[in-house]
Amino acid sequence: MTVLASAWPALIAVLLVAAGGKVRDVRGFAAAIGAYRVLPARLTGAAAVAVLSAEAAAAVLLAVPATRRWGALAAAALFAAFLGAMASVLRRGMVIDCGCFGSARRPAPVGAASMTRTALLLLLAAMAAVAGPAAYSPVRAVLAVVLLGAVAAVPRPRPGVAEPEAPPPAGPRPGTQFALNSAIGAPTVFALVSPACGLCRTMLPVFAEAASGRRVVLVSAAGEDAVRRHLDEHGAAGLPLVTDPDVYDANGIPWPPYVVVTDAAGTVLAAGGADTAPRFRALLQRAESAGANPAR
Repeated sequence: MTVLASAWPALIAVLLVAAGGKVRDVRGFAAAIGAYRVLPARLTGAAAVAVLSAEAAAAVLLAVPATRRWGALAAAALFAAFLGAMASVLRRGMVIDCGCFGSARRPAPVGAASMTRTALLLLLAAMAAVAGPAAYSPVRAVLAVVLLGAVAAVPRPRPGVAEPEAPPPAGPRPGTQFALNSAIGAPTVFALVSPACGLCRTMLPVFAEAASGRRVVLVSAAGEDAVRRHLDEHGAAGLPLVTDPDVYDANGIPWPPYVVVTDAAGTVLAAGGADTAPRFRALLQRAESAGANPAR
């Protein structure tokens, strides 16, 4: 019972850190929810506020012995919902930032590691629900730290190491026309980004570096001002930017960062998720092998 009763302090710490990261950038968290493509865009803001409120409420309920079991059940419901959303992303072959602790933190792609951490947190919530209103003790505080360490010990993907290729996602197919409300007129690498996407911000320097030998254009469904704020900070201020609110739906693009390489006529040579430099380079190589190198 001592181990079970040590779960609630660990849960409170996780929920408060998660809520704190999200409250610093609610719009960014809403964008992360939108990237999952499980809710209409108009509902992502309300969903972000609802998740943030639920995490804070669950932490408060866990802190009070009389309501601890309710807090544990609320936390369990949240983690179960997160697991379901992540499983949906993997089933569709998407590569997105999980948004688990808010967009201000280091990007963490949805994958085996994020699902394992969430499953362990769900287990902690179940443990707290079984233990109920157990009293606080120093021993349980130490065990709570151990439990937190077990969750944190789940390894993250190493930066710069390509993960196994995901199943082909929905999106523009080679040989089709890339629909964009802007003239193309030259071989182009279109990098679709979102201002609140942590993985997009990570990739901006990579896109900027690629522009030394090719025409690279950033594309966003958000307003120009929202995107430009991040370009200077990440060394991509010199890249041209096109904003088109319909670009995702018109081309069946499921997530940012996403890259579409076209020839001068706007015909797609290669397209796919570009959350890491190796994946981006692989897309460029596929475009070259399709018969055209998008050089200036």
